[in-house]
Amino acid sequence: MWWIKETTLENRLKLMEYMAVETADRVAQSNNFGGFDRRMEDRTRFFEMENQPLLVITDMDGNVLNTGPMHGGGGPRHISKNVPAEVIASEDSIKKLTENGTDIYAVKAPITIDDIQAGWVVVMQNAGDLTNIDQEYRLLLILLLGLGLLGWIVIYLLTKRILKPIQSVARAAAKVREGDYDIKLDANQKELEIYELVNSFKEMTSRLTQLEQMRAELLAGVTHDLKTPVTSISGLVQAVRDGVVTGEERQEFLDITLKEIQRLQTMISDLLEFNSLAAGAFTIRTENCDMNKLVEDIGRQWQVTQNEPIDLKVITPNDTIHAMTDPLRLQQILINLLNNSYQAMSHGGTISLILSEGRIDVKDNGTGIPEEEQGLVFERFFRGERKKLKVRGLGLGLPFSKMLARSLGADLILKESNPNGTTFSLVWEKSEESN
Repeated sequence: MWWIKETTLENRLKLMEYMAVETADRVAQSNNFGGFDRRMEDRTRFFEMENQPLLVITDMDGNVLNTGPMHGGGGPRHISKNVPAEVIASEDSIKKLTENGTDIYAVKAPITIDDIQAGWVVVMQNAGDLTNIDQEYRLLLILLLGLGLLGWIVIYLLTKRILKPIQSVARAAAKVREGDYDIKLDANQKELEIYELVNSFKEMTSRLTQLEQMRAELLAGVTHDLKTPVTSISGLVQAVRDGVVTGEERQEFLDITLKEIQRLQTMISDLLEFNSLAAGAFTIRTENCDMNKLVEDIGRQWQVTQNEPIDLKVITPNDTIHAMTDPLRLQQILINLLNNSYQAMSHGGTISLILSEGRIDVKDNGTGIPEEEQGLVFERFFRGERKKLKVRGLGLGLPFSKMLARSLGADLILKESNPNGTTFSLVWEKSEESN
């Protein structure tokens, strides 16, 4: 609006200047100052204004020479005999005056006859009338309203298009919060971000559904695993107390009872240690360790404690590797991995404990982990179909080992598993190797 106002003022001043020059030329050609009134009747109609500018012809001193009525009427009302002296005295062709608080523009052009100036043509108009462009403002207002309406329609359509799938996700999230994981979302979204949001949410709910089913199954399995040794202990002790068994058989029943008690204590200890680590109440004492010697010692200690001979290969590099770690916690992780590898082999086989820069691999040539179970091996209380039928436990070994690994600044990953064997890797974060 400011630009329109300034541009209009500039253009109308130029038009007033042109009008003054053109009128001066006609007066000079006619050489008649007083009889030119009828020729000037249409000059002021060049301006599309409600109040037309005032046009007068003066002598050199500013005295008005018009013999008829003055044309226009937008200038100062009191001019009848002369034009303000500052207009005639000004060196500029355009002069701005202030009269009774009103700004007035005066434009003059010399009347030259035979190279001698004989007078002036002066065109005067109020500044307010020069900048009065209501029609342009109306067009501008209509344009702005049209753009605003169009913008609102576009925003509304885009918002509706984007908001609808987001609202669907919000409703689905409310259902998930209430424990209902059976949701349906339209994944055919053109916007990449909305597509990723919807698909991520669908994957999350699918994962939650799977975990919920697994949680129910695992709770039943854990309850069974804890209940079984208690039932065995109760039956064995009852038989001994009632004298059902005597002599060597009584001693055998007591030995079995002690083994069941030890197994129950181990499961409870594992559960307590896992909860303690999950709660952050677990102490890690790091020290600078000779990893070659530490890994060899852990492998040898584990091997001699097994009831059956096991082919264990401990492979270390020629150069000694030193690292800051907690040897006790590292031993817990490796022993758990070695136990899992031993349980995975049905008859014989080889287990390899391999140390390299930034990682430790535990590799076996057992039956492997089924592909559908590989993504769940680090879930707490998860036990594979084969393992739950073969070995009793709570399914906390690998999740516990992974949490321990992270507390040591490393990560425990399933590197590979197939029918020919399985490899778990303990990888330190500074290592550039990948699985």
